[in-house]
Amino acid sequence: MNPSLKSFNTFGIQAHAKRIAVVESAQELLTAWNDAANNGQPAILVGEGSNILFLKDFAGTVIVNRLKGIEVTEQEDSWLLHVGAGENWHQLVEKTLQQGMAGLENLALIPGCVGSSPIQNIGAYGVEIKQICQYVDCIDLTNGQEVRLENEQCQFGYRDSIFKQADYKHYAIIAVGLRLAKKWQPILTYGSLNQLDPQSVTAQQVFDSVCEMRTSKLPDPKVNGNAGSFFKNPVITAKEAKDLFIHYPNAPHYPQADGKVKLAAGWLIDQCQLKGHRIGGAAVHRQQALVLINEGNASSEDIVALAHYVRQQVGQKFNVWLEPEVRFIGDKQEVSALETIA
Repeated sequence: MNPSLKSFNTFGIQAHAKRIAVVESAQELLTAWNDAANNGQPAILVGEGSNILFLKDFAGTVIVNRLKGIEVTEQEDSWLLHVGAGENWHQLVEKTLQQGMAGLENLALIPGCVGSSPIQNIGAYGVEIKQICQYVDCIDLTNGQEVRLENEQCQFGYRDSIFKQADYKHYAIIAVGLRLAKKWQPILTYGSLNQLDPQSVTAQQVFDSVCEMRTSKLPDPKVNGNAGSFFKNPVITAKEAKDLFIHYPNAPHYPQADGKVKLAAGWLIDQCQLKGHRIGGAAVHRQQALVLINEGNASSEDIVALAHYVRQQVGQKFNVWLEPEVRFIGDKQEVSALETIA
């Protein structure tokens, strides 16, 4: 009997695996990986399944990372956190705030595990993990050796890191090191955070505002399966942006350090009047167009078809081509999400 993966992906897609192994230590993780290899089967590592789409049944072992533990070392100017990859990200944000350690509040309510955060270089409301990540501890699954990658070695980019490169697919993240500065600087540049007073605001108030913004427009995966933001916010050249603003002067945009311009994918989708658009059991969320939801027993084919349709509509209207943020899992390994929906 092949176990169901439905409870291991927040989209709630019905798929199966040959085996599911829930691991709580680095050794258990390595053993599960080697067992699959010895049986000639593929294996993949997942956290809480909050940023993946299973396209098919998986023909091997799905290893569920539940490595826990939070160690805090206090220094004169900062707190250093060593966090197990299987810890829940939002619970970590809450715990640090409760203990008087600010710095993660802008990243509240991002679903998933701590171990997933450097892979995607998660970010929200002006903060990215690369700004606070010191190192990532991994196991090289080819030889069982533990490896520490310092921040610069992780090659963080927008929703990107070295862990997405083919040469590093055999690295399993077991812990993440974070540095939170004691001299706290609020980041209030995005959303309704800019209405807060930078002179008097507290980290708890930023946290509360972020939670309010996210819950007001993002669906609960327990009610409507989803993987959060489905598409990346596109980054275009200054010339492309200038051409776009001739026709759409009010388009939300965020200048980047390299001269490029980041656009709001949700706004682009909304301008195509796609909120609520449905294919099969999949739909564009009615409050936040950036989120695709499982509205009624959607299949992975429904999600892919809807993502393709959204990408085509935005591309034809704006000549801006969206790329998925969600990672797509085939029957043996991760596959190109962009090629799948193109």
